[in-house]
Amino acid sequence: MDVIRIAWPGFVELILTQLASMVDLMMVGSIGGARHTEWGAQALSAVGLTNQPKFLLMAAFIALNTGVTAMVARCRGTGDSEHANLVVRQGLLFTFLTTVLVSVLGVVFARPMVIFMGSTEETVTEWATVYLQIQMAGFLTMALTSTITASLRGVGDSRSSMFYNLIANAVNVVFNWLLIYGNLGFPEMGVAGASLATVIGQLVAFVIASVIILRGNGFLRLEMRRGFRPDRKTMGDLLHIGLPSMAEQLLMRLGMIVFSITVASLGTIAFATHQVCMNIQALSFMLGQAFAISSTSLVGQSLGKKRPDMAVAYCTRCQRVGMAVSFLLTALFIVSGRQIVRAYNSDPQIVELGGNIMLFLAFVQPFQASQFIVAGGLRGAGDTRAIAVITTITMMIIRPVLALVLVRAGFGIYGAWAAIAADQMTRTMLVFLRYRRGKWMHIRLKSEEG
Repeated sequence: MDVIRIAWPGFVELILTQLASMVDLMMVGSIGGARHTEWGAQALSAVGLTNQPKFLLMAAFIALNTGVTAMVARCRGTGDSEHANLVVRQGLLFTFLTTVLVSVLGVVFARPMVIFMGSTEETVTEWATVYLQIQMAGFLTMALTSTITASLRGVGDSRSSMFYNLIANAVNVVFNWLLIYGNLGFPEMGVAGASLATVIGQLVAFVIASVIILRGNGFLRLEMRRGFRPDRKTMGDLLHIGLPSMAEQLLMRLGMIVFSITVASLGTIAFATHQVCMNIQALSFMLGQAFAISSTSLVGQSLGKKRPDMAVAYCTRCQRVGMAVSFLLTALFIVSGRQIVRAYNSDPQIVELGGNIMLFLAFVQPFQASQFIVAGGLRGAGDTRAIAVITTITMMIIRPVLALVLVRAGFGIYGAWAAIAADQMTRTMLVFLRYRRGKWMHIRLKSEEG
């Protein structure tokens, strides 16, 4: 029951969050209407070109959040509320400092990053540049919210983040309708309107998350009067867990950038189709991530109680439930793949290509779900270095190199998605091998030794 108790709010939150993202992209893809479907393809490409640079710039605080969740979970296991709240303050301090720097870099270098990603059409370049600059300008609230979310998940509180993220998603969709198309007297901003709507939604989430963490939940409470002075030992533990995750994120994003540039070289239609299918794949990621949240939290809490046997049991249960749900997604993608793609853009070329790619996506679902969940357990134990190594092998070597070879061999976008399938299968095998070795059960943190 603990698995479901933690997983279901996260599952609902992540699924509905991704559905909002899908609606966002569908609205972008409908720019120009049925008479100008090429505008929709250009808009989809513009948004797609910003994804990897944005995620690359997010790597620092995403990595630290792994450490925040793992350490708060251990504190929950030992009942050390004071240290858990110190971890939260240190995490917010680090996130604030890194995100301010990243935001400035993102705004200044938005256009060069978009061009580097392979944009060749001036319209696409202009739209993508504005989209990325708006995202970077509003980066700080999203980053701080993610650290608060990581803290709450460490104690098994996934309901709070579900609450504020669902409200934020609703705000995002409403402002999409207002700002993309210029409804109710609002300016018609197109792609820029979609970006601004996202930032507004993120601001709403930050305000609600701040109220929740300031009021406290009985174990976690952000006390501003305690200050945010750096604590060497706590920050050392966060970096000990977070730096390998940062390396993992950076290497993964660099591999994805090479991969995306390869796909972008196939032209606007192929890249727009790829972006649609990647957005749909992100929905299926939410399944694995929801149960990975349970796995990370429960494994960390179990090891905090010195119960590695309980950690193994929880991780196994998370993996089994996640696998069962993944087969439902496999069936959905096989049966309704073309209909899902058509909801984004009605261009016959995009629908045909996308429908075929959905078969690749259906095939990888069980591998993808298992890998996410077991890797979540390893992260909860603090075994982030192994995950970073595995990610390096698959994302920096297998996916981009195989995609480049297959695309140049004439397999086009299908070759790129065959590379994705090979990446997921290999990563699943390596994650399971690491888990079976059992070294993660014996990892200790510096704060536990003092």
